Amino acid sequence: SKKYSKQKNVIYEICNEPNGCSWSTIRSYAVSVIKTIRKYDKNAVIIVGTPTWSQLGSDGTSNEVAKNPIKGYKNIMYSLHFYANEWSHNQYLPDKLVYAEKEFPVMVTEFGMSAASGGGGISTSSTGKWLTRLNKYNISYFCWSLSNKNESCSLLFSGTRKTSQWKTSDLSKAGQYIRSKYRARKKALGSKA
Repeated sequence: SKKYSKQKNVIYEICNEPNGCSWSTIRSYAVSVIKTIRKYDKNAVIIVGTPTWSQLGSDGTSNEVAKNPIKGYKNIMYSLHFYANEWSHNQYLPDKLVYAEKEFPVMVTEFGMSAASGGGGISTSSTGKWLTRLNKYNISYFCWSLSNKNESCSLLFSGTRKTSQWKTSDLSKAGQYIRSKYRARKKALGSKA
């Protein structure tokens, strides 16, 4: 934070996908890291990971994070990760998101169109529902995985060797889908400006 305190485009995500520990442990750790960041960077956005691989709580029904958020700091957000082709994520995470979103800012720092394993095909239907929901609540999101690995979640076609300046033909089915959704969101947000 000392090195990048003058940068306006830095987001600090601490404790990515904490697992196997309680919200109270994560919260305590996050507060100590937030204090360190704030010594040098008073305004940057800090994203706090949440229990069970950043799913806003330790199980499908727990709202422990939303009921006990970190207080006393500005520009604090909480991470949510989901995979659109995971049945359980589509069953309980939407309700947890709606509950949490009323209590504090949420950012989806990782989502996939596939299962959490990266394989098993993509679900454009579930992804579309998720993106509609996130857009409704004005929640930012980042799709995983910008790679050319031979699995369904990869946004680049497995034969792609470029590291930038991709053409549509360099994108996988998932990449083409998410590109169209990002462009549609950018257009919608631009029309409101």
